[in-house]
Amino acid sequence: QVQLVESGGGSVQAGGSLRLSCTASGYAFSNYCMAWFRQAPGKEREGVAAVRISSGYTYYTDSVKGRFTISQDNAKNTLYLQMNSLKPEDTAMYYCAARTSIGSCNAIATNFNYWGQGTQVTVSS
Repeated sequence: QVQLVESGGGSVQAGGSLRLSCTASGYAFSNYCMAWFRQAPGKEREGVAAVRISSGYTYYTDSVKGRFTISQDNAKNTLYLQMNSLKPEDTAMYYCAARTSIGSCNAIATNFNYWGQGTQVTVSS
């Protein structure tokens, strides 16, 4: 049974930093893709960053480039999202997602078949 458990959300002032973690279990973590998505109230879910675990190839949406870093620890089956220089517009529920089959790692929701429960990130001005 695939499980994704997120942690690390919270409240921070603009300009601050947070690190999200997502621990995966129940499948071969190092074989496929993982990603972070976010959804703000009244908005569609947005792909923030993605990584092909085997190669380390990463993708970032333009609004977070240079501020967010996606990384993984294969020994711990854990995905991270380091978020620096946070802005109020980064406020959202953040979700970890996993693709457990061969295919595209683009951060499009339909590419991923397992999701975590979400962790809230709130950035105040």
